[in-house]
Amino acid sequence: MGDIKGFLKVKRQHAEYRPVCERLSDFCEINLPPKKSHSQEQSSRCMDCGVPFCHWGCPVGNLIPEWNDLVSRGQWGKAFQLLDATNNLPEITGRVCPATCEYACVLGINDDPVTIRENELGIIEYAFSHRLIKPRPPKKRTGKTIAVVGSGPAGISCAQQLNRAGHKIVVFEKDKKPGGILRYGIPDFKLEKKILDRRIALLKKEGIVFENGIEVGRDYSVAKLHKEFDAICLTGGCRTPRDLKIEGRDLKGIHFAMEYLIQSNSRIEGTKVSPDVLIDAKNKRVVVIGGGDTGADCMGVAHRQKASCITQIELLDQPATCRTDDFPWPKYPILLKTSSSHEEGGERKWSVLTKKFIGEKGCVEKLSCVKVRFEKDSTGCIQMKEESGSNFQIEADLVVLALGFVAPQKEGLLDNLKVELDARGNVKTDASYMTSVKGVFSAGDMRRGQSLIVWAISEGRRAAHQIDSYLMGTSVLPSL
Repeated sequence: MGDIKGFLKVKRQHAEYRPVCERLSDFCEINLPPKKSHSQEQSSRCMDCGVPFCHWGCPVGNLIPEWNDLVSRGQWGKAFQLLDATNNLPEITGRVCPATCEYACVLGINDDPVTIRENELGIIEYAFSHRLIKPRPPKKRTGKTIAVVGSGPAGISCAQQLNRAGHKIVVFEKDKKPGGILRYGIPDFKLEKKILDRRIALLKKEGIVFENGIEVGRDYSVAKLHKEFDAICLTGGCRTPRDLKIEGRDLKGIHFAMEYLIQSNSRIEGTKVSPDVLIDAKNKRVVVIGGGDTGADCMGVAHRQKASCITQIELLDQPATCRTDDFPWPKYPILLKTSSSHEEGGERKWSVLTKKFIGEKGCVEKLSCVKVRFEKDSTGCIQMKEESGSNFQIEADLVVLALGFVAPQKEGLLDNLKVELDARGNVKTDASYMTSVKGVFSAGDMRRGQSLIVWAISEGRRAAHQIDSYLMGTSVLPSL
């Protein structure tokens, strides 16, 4: 390492956000660009561990100590080469990944871990700004053609890897533009779409074809898909939302988180939305049900739409602020997260069960709630119990359900392909990522269920290795 005692001399310091008063006036990215000096100093905290557990915590196997060392010594080009070898979308993970690697950092045992995610962002943005990233179309084509259905992180990663192996790749996307959840599910203040467009443009120059506005299984028949492609990879994500089927659910003003986020992102891109379907928080009392990252994203959007007040409620207890015995290092812990959206305002309530929605003239006006606690019964199982006399109401004009997702959508593609599903309703595959239909593979949330973007990238890369092996007998692609 550049300085083996760097972690003793330098304390962890986060990169800066734009001031709250400034960023609430627009949907532009909240992160300030990392300075070279900042990244180099923070990279010097990497300890050159004998066993770098950050590798264990990273689904794509990023070579973290190696590129931290290179950054600390100012060797940005070499650092980029190592990062590019394992991650197809570092400019995305450098912004929105939950950084499972940092919770596995050895330094985190008794100090603050290395700022791995921010260092990663520093590397990739240096590479783009210094023109180190150029299209790399394959020198030779294999003659094999592969369809990737879905253009989210799993689909993009799978497509790029297979294109590097020399196959012709066509990516089908049902929406108007490629990117999947990266484009429509993540607010611009966390990921401006020019960042995504920059990567898509690069992939097109490398020879990948994107067919947008085509829903395979409806607009493009499964029979035609089988006829025209040597292999198919399904990467359509896990988009069936978890509902809250309680009294009053049919009242107007109650929406799924993805409805809200997708419409907001579409409006920012210039799409006109008719008043009868518009979801806007301006001057409204907003309640977000669900305490996760998606709920926090909805809060951030509501702040920018000038909601009068925002409350986020969560069924579970408030998490601890530091590790407990239930999540020892290097496991990824359940901790209290205060995101940029929480810093911008609003209130959070924990251990709250929503019993029913109350409204007048068909529109939601209140939530009837009760406090709950979780206790172990005589068998050791956790049971939820309502606290007697704890009933209360929350006024609301707009309710957003951010309760996660239960399974991929079956109608159309999956029903027509007749692929086997697992017990959770996800696409079932064998160890080679192949479904019950020969030549049809699956990766990402559609296969493993709702998960992290970094896992989707990993899934796409692993599936690409298996597809290449299926078509060629062996693979030139990494298996991770």
